[in-house]
Amino acid sequence: MFKKSSLLLITLLLIAPLTACGGGSQTSNNSSTSSGPSNRLETIKKRGSLICGVNGEVPGFSFVDENGKYSGLDVDICRAIAAALFDDPEKVEYRKLSAQERFPAVQSGEVDILNRNTTWTVSRDTTNGMEFAPTVFYDGQGLMVTKASGVTEIKGLAGKSICVLAGTTTEQNLADQMAKIGVSDYNPVTFEDADALYAAYQEGRCEGVTADRSQLVARRSILPDSNDHIVLDAVLSKEPLGPGVKNNDSAWFDAVKWVTFALIQAEEFGITSQNLATFENSEDPNIRRFLGVDDKLGEGIGLPNDFAARIVKHVGNYGEVYERNIGQPLGLGRGPNKLWTEGGLLYSPPFR
Repeated sequence: MFKKSSLLLITLLLIAPLTACGGGSQTSNNSSTSSGPSNRLETIKKRGSLICGVNGEVPGFSFVDENGKYSGLDVDICRAIAAALFDDPEKVEYRKLSAQERFPAVQSGEVDILNRNTTWTVSRDTTNGMEFAPTVFYDGQGLMVTKASGVTEIKGLAGKSICVLAGTTTEQNLADQMAKIGVSDYNPVTFEDADALYAAYQEGRCEGVTADRSQLVARRSILPDSNDHIVLDAVLSKEPLGPGVKNNDSAWFDAVKWVTFALIQAEEFGITSQNLATFENSEDPNIRRFLGVDDKLGEGIGLPNDFAARIVKHVGNYGEVYERNIGQPLGLGRGPNKLWTEGGLLYSPPFR
């Protein structure tokens, strides 16, 4: 009897920890599965429209006119996503967000995607809980001054006031550059809103204004005395701008990522909104896959197989988007925003 009791006790002692360990692990896994991140892509499909967070105050990127119509490169990225999902680029609701509002709006679910001339940085990609899709505009921070000021370089702004948006990489970069060149007696005047920022500069409350160089050129174009202002040659930073979504939702992130790549790849193939029909019977297997004629690439992304064709049909390729919003109205050359085949930085992975 003693031997049997001892054997039973030893067996129970050996099994109990394993059971507890195994049971605990199983419970944790089940909990993780049941309470895992929701699929934003399916939510958007059921809703039937996309909610896109934009700036609304930067011509060429996202600007809303007096009739409430939005336009710009950032806006067209959102239109491309709607075209891919719904075959209708107008199924987008735009939310105008300030620099301070943009990240909380993504995290709270107020918007599905942020496409607000936002720079991809390590802290935003990690501690801010964002996931950045491919860069759609490679930019750099600059400075604008009046010709009458006589300022030709950054050091010339020593002792002067500089308008800058609060809570942005622009504010941080300005401080870094001034410290780097040993200028400590400048006065940064911060604003929460871009319109207020440029209004203050125009009124002479600041002797200079700093922002992305593309934004400075865009805002200069709508100043009543635009020829009286110059953007200095100095480039203060790297500013890779692109769409961002909430972290930990791979299905939605993949969809945004490959819609963006489709704009770039369409230009590389030479497929435009004007000649799309001539490619539908192409014998090139790469183009047939891309347009959804062969294979089912879209299904793996949760998109229709012809999603790329829809994008080109309704919005065009990246080159068309750029020229329509930035090239023609602002006179900005492509620069690093050319395709990799032309010496630029735009490059899409293979569609296969």
